[in-house]
Amino acid sequence: MNLKKLRRNEMKASLREALTGYGFVIIWVIGFLAFMLYPLIQTFIFSLNSVTVTLSGINLEYLKWANYTKALFADPNFVEVLITYAVQTILSVPIIIIFSLIIALLLNVKFKLRGLFRTIFFLPVVITSGPVIVELTQQGATSAPGVANSTTIAAFISSLPPSLRGSFQFLLSSFILILWFSGVQILIYLSSLQKIDKSIYEAAAIDGASAWESFWKITLPSLSTTTLVIAVYTIITLSQFSENAVIKYIGNQTYNPQSGIGYASAMSFLYFIVLILLLVIVYFILGFRPKNRYD
Repeated sequence: MNLKKLRRNEMKASLREALTGYGFVIIWVIGFLAFMLYPLIQTFIFSLNSVTVTLSGINLEYLKWANYTKALFADPNFVEVLITYAVQTILSVPIIIIFSLIIALLLNVKFKLRGLFRTIFFLPVVITSGPVIVELTQQGATSAPGVANSTTIAAFISSLPPSLRGSFQFLLSSFILILWFSGVQILIYLSSLQKIDKSIYEAAAIDGASAWESFWKITLPSLSTTTLVIAVYTIITLSQFSENAVIKYIGNQTYNPQSGIGYASAMSFLYFIVLILLLVIVYFILGFRPKNRYD
């Protein structure tokens, strides 16, 4: 009887946990269906047409896939901007993850004014949007000129293939801006670090494990799922940043009489496909786990 009661309680607990998870997810699903699904469908319809806005309404001229073909094969600027975005994102994400993890490890240690330092590292999240970040970028406050103008760094960049020079120059000139995107990531890492059972570290110390060994064999494996979540969040954050070159290019083409809304809509969907590909790559790198034959 006790065993049956225990199993029944376990089923109730798992059901309650599942319902709680679905409760959080259903809010996003309702918001997506109410506010995003129709605009996505409408944008896709626009991408297949030449869109003309007149006083009487919106006129559509069906072009099939001509806008997509133009963006991929007849517009070298868009392809170049898209490739640059992908390379810059691939370079930026590991830097943000490593920096966030290091700061989270430091802020997880007990010391005076720890709350103040946590606030300081989260503060850029508040200001990295809108006209504030645009003004800081224009004034050069997001760059490290001493590093970017170094003779050694300049020689290293000149030795790279032409297709990679621009991305590495962006990495150096916007290094501080990249680190500004680490506020939320630091908080996520902090919450995950605090959930790791301290007794595991105590048992490892008793067995003679050093702090370095505990980090590699306990901390990092415990944060694997968190790292995947942070990588996905970082890619999406960088992709929708207002100063993103792809977003600026698509926005300019929207009001260009020679291209218009239809062409901009096609570029938006191509941009979305590249974003999905980046997320898939990150998932297979960070989220893939080989099956254990004893499972």
